[in-house]
Amino acid sequence: MSGRRGTARKRAPRRAAGHAAAPRSRPAGFAVLTVSDTRRGSGDTSGALVEKLAEGARHRVLVRGWVADEPAAIRRAARQALARDGVDVLVVTGGTGAAPRDRTPEALAPLIERGLPGFGELFRLLSVDQVGTAAWLSRAMAGIAAGKLVVLLPGARAAVELGMKRLLLPELGHVLRMLGRLEPKE
Repeated sequence: MSGRRGTARKRAPRRAAGHAAAPRSRPAGFAVLTVSDTRRGSGDTSGALVEKLAEGARHRVLVRGWVADEPAAIRRAARQALARDGVDVLVVTGGTGAAPRDRTPEALAPLIERGLPGFGELFRLLSVDQVGTAAWLSRAMAGIAAGKLVVLLPGARAAVELGMKRLLLPELGHVLRMLGRLEPKE
């Protein structure tokens, strides 16, 4: 709490003792895929925000795509993005809610070799400040596919900003080193 009663202060992300900030690494290669029946091109503000935040952190967006909420199409687009040379991380926005057309996690489940459940758990915990108890309706998640990081975020801009700024970007170099995509000294 700050000096005024009832005013909560935003906490900066904390690192465990002995988990020092990683040295600056080479730019990561991003693929950004928006899953939506309606948002494409200039109407895709969430995908545009992922691109802006990634590039603002001095990374490169190598692939930007859009796909309808159809599992086979989502899986095909993700496979193509993951196969692209230089892609280290695939960020998928949209299709992670509870509506009948929200099937992104199920579509990509066959590609995920290892899940990283802490991402979704922490995302939902932090989302409570934005959306209250509706945070539990999110199926945001992360995992490893084809040796690359895959992150699924809701399509809402506030959710993308939270996921990118508070979770993905602060640990990206660390996780890419763990995956062998960056050298230990990068």
